[in-house]
Amino acid sequence: MGDLSDEYTREPRTLTEDEEKLLAKQDESLVGSFKATKFVKESKKHWDLFYKRNEERFFRDRNWTLREFYELRGNSSSSNMVLLEVGCGVGNFIFPLMREGLADFIYACDISFKAIELVKENKEYNPGIINAFQIDVSTTRLETVIQPGQANVASVIFVLSAIDPSRHMFVLENIFNQLAVNGLLLFRDYGITDMAQIRFGRGTKIADNHYLRHDGTQSYFFSIEYLTIMAESVGFKTESCVYVNRRTVNKKEEIDKPRVFLQAKFRKEPTS
Repeated sequence: MGDLSDEYTREPRTLTEDEEKLLAKQDESLVGSFKATKFVKESKKHWDLFYKRNEERFFRDRNWTLREFYELRGNSSSSNMVLLEVGCGVGNFIFPLMREGLADFIYACDISFKAIELVKENKEYNPGIINAFQIDVSTTRLETVIQPGQANVASVIFVLSAIDPSRHMFVLENIFNQLAVNGLLLFRDYGITDMAQIRFGRGTKIADNHYLRHDGTQSYFFSIEYLTIMAESVGFKTESCVYVNRRTVNKKEEIDKPRVFLQAKFRKEPTS
């Protein structure tokens, strides 16, 4: 199975007639409000269970981030980079950065105690360079751990989609407050019309673009309009925000999967 070249667009991909029918079927049986609220409140528990089951085996190192986010490598803004990674998981983003010597210091946080435990157990973990800590950024201010303005780069990669949409604004504001002036937020997550959204069945949809996974975790699919309006409302300036369209193809097995991600860069500019 291979990935064809990425295509960057400002418009989401056009759904086929069959895909539109599958999306329509999702509306026939929505997740009840009581059940949805229950799983939102239990998010930490479900992520702890996720990492206990999968440990560090589930995700591969995110070496692609250096290709997509060139700001991480070798320019004046990253020569003394202090990075805040929100939703670090087991370190698949931060450890490749460490190997390249690209960050002076890294604050890495996650909602899951188990994920942080696995980060600290990694043989590459160095407390002189990384401060890994547990926090729920959707309910708790990062300033309880980090001094405001401490980081000049922040990343939230495949994280905001797992947080209830009612808390998205709080999370972005939380990150904004920890960035230094001219600091940069790097974002990548699932985009609307992604194959994963189409494949959700009846009884999994909570609301528009918001779903409940079988393991109790959530999944949200982003549009450019939704994300940029939120980011700019908390004070960010949008430098770029595009859909990344990719097709995962296996001709032998007749698999052709359209993947859609949303990738963005937001700047914290000086106040006038």
